Amino acid sequence: MGNRKPFKIRTLIAITALVGLFSGATAGAFLALTRDLPQIRELENFEPSAVTRVYSADGVLLSELFLEKRIPVPIDQMPAALKKALIVTEDRQFYSHSGIDLRGILRAIVKDIMAGQFVEGASTITQQLAKTLFLTPEKTLGRKIKEALLAIQLERRYTKGELLALYLNQIYLGSGAYGVESAARLFFGIPASRMNLAQCALIAGLPQAPSRFSPLVNPDLARKRRNLVLTIMRSQGIVNETQYRQAISEPVTVGSPQRVQGSAPYFLQYIKPALEAAVGPDLLYKGGLTVHTTLSHRFQQAAEQAVKTGIDDLYKRTSQGKENSVPPQGALVALDVRTGGILAMVGGRDFSESPFNRAVDARRQPGSAFKPIVYALAIARGFTQASLVLDAPVVFKGGPDNADWRPENYSGHYLGEMTLRRALALSKNIPAVRLAERLGPSDLVQFAHKMGIQTPLSPNLSLALGTAGTHLLELTGAMSVFPQGGNHIAPFGVAEILDRDGDALWRARPAVRPVLTTVQAAIMVDMLQGVVQEGTGKRARRLNMPVGGKTGTTNDFKDALFLGFSPEAACGVWVGMDDASPLGDRETGARAALPIWIDFMAATRPESTPLYFDIPDGTTKIFMDPVTGRRVNETEKNAVRALFAKGTEPSKK
Repeated sequence: MGNRKPFKIRTLIAITALVGLFSGATAGAFLALTRDLPQIRELENFEPSAVTRVYSADGVLLSELFLEKRIPVPIDQMPAALKKALIVTEDRQFYSHSGIDLRGILRAIVKDIMAGQFVEGASTITQQLAKTLFLTPEKTLGRKIKEALLAIQLERRYTKGELLALYLNQIYLGSGAYGVESAARLFFGIPASRMNLAQCALIAGLPQAPSRFSPLVNPDLARKRRNLVLTIMRSQGIVNETQYRQAISEPVTVGSPQRVQGSAPYFLQYIKPALEAAVGPDLLYKGGLTVHTTLSHRFQQAAEQAVKTGIDDLYKRTSQGKENSVPPQGALVALDVRTGGILAMVGGRDFSESPFNRAVDARRQPGSAFKPIVYALAIARGFTQASLVLDAPVVFKGGPDNADWRPENYSGHYLGEMTLRRALALSKNIPAVRLAERLGPSDLVQFAHKMGIQTPLSPNLSLALGTAGTHLLELTGAMSVFPQGGNHIAPFGVAEILDRDGDALWRARPAVRPVLTTVQAAIMVDMLQGVVQEGTGKRARRLNMPVGGKTGTTNDFKDALFLGFSPEAACGVWVGMDDASPLGDRETGARAALPIWIDFMAATRPESTPLYFDIPDGTTKIFMDPVTGRRVNETEKNAVRALFAKGTEPSKK
């Protein structure tokens, strides 16, 4: 008996120590788990990742950019049946628990112990939300404890309605859809607010296994899961027998998703770097932005059809009798001459086959399509349409490898002295080279860069014949200087970017650079109209509208181009083979590229607005002989009406 009291004291001390150790271990574990918990208050400024939408200038949805396809909507835009179906399926005690369901946890623990692994989660909607927002999907005891602690904090800070709204906008529902709005549009082609009971039950059944129950993946499993949800709703008195039978009898039909209406894949690929530079990739793909582009959906459709028709026609006439022949490629770019905005862009025959953008990235020789730059410099230097230049064989010393260079006309014929107007209209090579020699090759390079040609150019005389590789977009931008009135406007594709609240984040500020005076630009417009009326672009006369332009053909018919404009738009067309092999005998710019340009311009011409080119003050129009440059009467044979700066027109002698 005498030793019992000390024994009791020792036992009490031991128990106290054990309790202390257990409490300390528990507290330490708790502190370790909670120390790196995310701060719930960060949700005050939380905005879920949302889809960025890209629109054409005429309001057509071109593309959706996202990492997670999510379209957040207020909870009052979600059907009551959806909310009830979700709660009765996922968390019946949602409105009564404080974040965790203790009974469910105990039940899950027993099943997990018996199975020897995690087989039941017992997560409430709040816990699922905590995991989605803050944690990884790993199945560990530590993660489950963190999930529970976060759920309790969420319940203390937010109302049940706020938590349910976050959950419905965040949850993954299969087939790339995040949130109920995105799922409703993907599966049924309607907004969530228009879903009926059967559709609500199907959506509510997805969170358990979204990839497995997706109606796009397995319609039969989706129907069985939907019917189970409807059965639970009936047993809980949420729907009556009539509603149940009507809903359960509906087939699982997937509607037409609200797909992108436009395409323009080459254009979208082109503007993405500019979008990322403007707002950053993270905001672009998660921020739910609205992007307004310069692209016209009407122009784009016309461009795609024109390129397809032109290439098909070309292939039919050049592939006869050839085995394993490859169809040619084509590109088209159109610009608004008033703003510099890109109206249409086609970078190849088929984006899915080849995403390489030939309108922007292909560096090909423009041939005679470069000549307007030579003549524009001549006009800027004081030459007129009536100025004479000699079309006769010539030899230039000190060509490549110090060999003599003998340029030739495509036709092989020479016509002697002729006016600048006629030389350009007939696309004579020798007059262009002689002009380049008089103007100075180095000055021509500088002027070409001023006109918008960004690719490097060598200061040699062959530059006048378009031997330097350039990009179609650059050439079209240079051509637009003339109808624009003498300014070069750097082509651009994005007009503005709005945040998810509709406020402007970024707006385009096109770079404008004066190149010619309005008078000089108007004279070039007139000369290039002469190409259509009197020269190599005669096919375009069938448009019966004011247009100007220039053909381009390279050696061995490897490249065919037409660059032209109306008072509204400048358009460039290129046709060729990717391996630079010949298109076919006599497949010139006038034959292979111009028909595409004509089809595009015909399809996009305004129906009611009258088209005309501005005639600025300080100019005058007179009739002249295109060969001699003399002023003549209107009735004289071959007389053409040409524009001059006042005081520079030819005399009547």
